[in-house]
Amino acid sequence: MSSLLPPGRAEIVDWLAALGDRRPGEVRERIDSMELAWLVHQVEQRYGRELDDDQLDRIKTIDDAVLVFAEALQSHV
Repeated sequence: MSSLLPPGRAEIVDWLAALGDRRPGEVRERIDSMELAWLVHQVEQRYGRELDDDQLDRIKTIDDAVLVFAEALQSHV
């Protein structure tokens, strides 16, 4: 699993859109607690990697998620 590239912005927006049965253009920049839980679940399922509390605390927006996921996944390749 570690050979997979970290998710980019478009993929994260798609994941969030799937959560609420929305179109990608309807996804807001700020991530709420349910959306964060959903994203963490996606990362755990797709990459087999758990995020620590410090990483989760840094995720407030989609761009934050892109950065944190890239750091977390690339540091464990």
